Amino acid sequence: MGDTIDIGMIGDLPPGEIRVIEYDDFEVAVINCKGELFAIEDRCSHDDGPLAEGILNEEDCTIECPRHGSLFDLRTGKPKTLPAYEPVETFGTRIEDGKVKVDME
Repeated sequence: MGDTIDIGMIGDLPPGEIRVIEYDDFEVAVINCKGELFAIEDRCSHDDGPLAEGILNEEDCTIECPRHGSLFDLRTGKPKTLPAYEPVETFGTRIEDGKVKVDME
């Protein structure tokens, strides 16, 4: 990987919104947490569950896996609770000319 993906306009991803993108059969959740953008692998490291279907906690910028409840830090991808103990991959995000971009590195 090493490409930049254009997700769309920032206005289409308001705070609290999650969008899943696919890149080379790899799914990434792009999340607007209180105006800050994060991109994480959309796969729980515990059992491959879809993190984007979990509960977003905007106060802590975490997402809870819908299957077994592990909390993942959106900033680092590290789990904060068990049963997950391995981090998920994170990706850089930026806004250019009003467009959300994800760096797939």
